[in-house]
Amino acid sequence: MSVLNPKANTTIAFTDGACKGNPGPGGWGTLLIFSDGSHGEFYGGEDPTTNNKMELMGAIMALKHSPIELMLEIWTDSSYVKNGITTWVNSWKKNGWKTASKKPVKNQELWQQLDALQNGRNVSWHWVKGHAGHAGNEKADELANLGITASSDDSDGLKKN
Repeated sequence: MSVLNPKANTTIAFTDGACKGNPGPGGWGTLLIFSDGSHGEFYGGEDPTTNNKMELMGAIMALKHSPIELMLEIWTDSSYVKNGITTWVNSWKKNGWKTASKKPVKNQELWQQLDALQNGRNVSWHWVKGHAGHAGNEKADELANLGITASSDDSDGLKKN
């Protein structure tokens, strides 16, 4: 079965972030494969920003643009995002959004948004090796790079097929 084939009662998301310089101009990309076989391509960007912020934005947009009532399977090549949302976030919340070394969590607002969006939803998080020929990850990377170069004047960054 192709990784881009739909699954019953499930939305599959591939997310990525990219940055030209860190910080520098950045973009995020999200490919959604809906259970009915249609797909959505979403991208956007900021300047200046960081790669980690753009990785988080890709995941945030997957949650924002996917049906709440269905299972959501998120694939990211960012260990930062996957580990943060599946392992670290609960400790950060208990510690008042401080790390184990008592420093403020970087990108706290984005982490809080991501956590709130997944709250009460059936979401599974998966890591995929980036730039390794994985079709979904490659498409998300392509979209993230579009996000770097797209201006708000010539694209709204949203496309659903």
